[in-house]
Formats: sequence, C-alpha cells, structure tokens
Amino acid sequence: MHGAQPDNPTAPLRTSLVRAGLALVVIACGLSLRWYGFPLGLPAFVVKYGGSLLWATMVFLLVGVLLPKLPRMQLAAIAVVIAVVVEFSRLVHVPWLDAFRLTTAGALLLGRIFSLWNLVGYLIGIVVGIWLDSRVARNRIQPQPNTLNSQQAASTRE
Repeated sequence: MHGAQPDNPTAPLRTSLVRAGLALVVIACGLSLRWYGFPLGLPAFVVKYGGSLLWATMVFLLVGVLLPKLPRMQLAAIAVVIAVVVEFSRLVHVPWLDAFRLTTAGALLLGRIFSLWNLVGYLIGIVVGIWLDSRVARNRIQPQPNTLNSQQAASTRE
C-alpha cells in the first residue's frame, strides 16, 4: 500500500515525533515570515500566501502527529477538511469568535478575512506537507549503506 507506515510497533511513535519536529520547524518558519517578511522587504504576496502555505503544512503535519498510522492521502484529506472549515469559519461573525480573531493566537490560527485564494495556498501547503513527510520517511526507512543486519553479518563470517 503506497503511503502506508511500516509494520513496526515503534514506528507510530517515531513517526509522530518526527512529524512534531517538522511541525515545529514549519511553525518557526511561519512566525519568522509573519514577523520579519515585511521588514526584510518581501512582497505582500509572499508574506500573505507563504503564511497560508506554511499554515496548511503545519495542519497536515499535526494531523499526522495525532493519527500516525493513517496513510498520507487520508491525512491530507483530513487537513483539507480542516483548512476549508477554518477558511469558511471566517464568514461566521459572533462576538466571542471575532474577539478571539483579534488576538495574536486567533489571527495566526484562524485568520481574519475570508479569501478563496487562501484555499489554493492551503492545497499547495498540504502537498508540501505530503512531500516533506514522504521525504523524511524515505530517509528513515531506508537502511544505511554501511550497516549490516544480523543475517548479513552472519553470512559474511561463514
């Protein structure tokens, strides 16, 4: 099955830890872009949609942390649903939700202004998350070239 995790009892924990680490790196990149993008002279398009892309990548990775045994395509589907719900929630205006959106956490987690273009950024971000996750998983699963397993080591001694 393409995208399935290895059948190893420690694999889900290791997968979750790796994804959590990647999510932290993505969060740091997103916060850096948000705080330093304009002062560094980056175009508004890059800051705005780069943030959307990184936000969706983070959502994909965090869903993967919580559900490490699911295949990547199922994680992506869940992340897409979350992204769409969050984007369309911006059309809902109730006092407590609007008050939360005015906080830094609310602006970073939920955003403030509805835009269909954000959905494009989210889809690209989820694709980046799939690529990143598969890239890291490939490096984790492949044996090291200079490492012999016990069977290979025994056969070389014979």
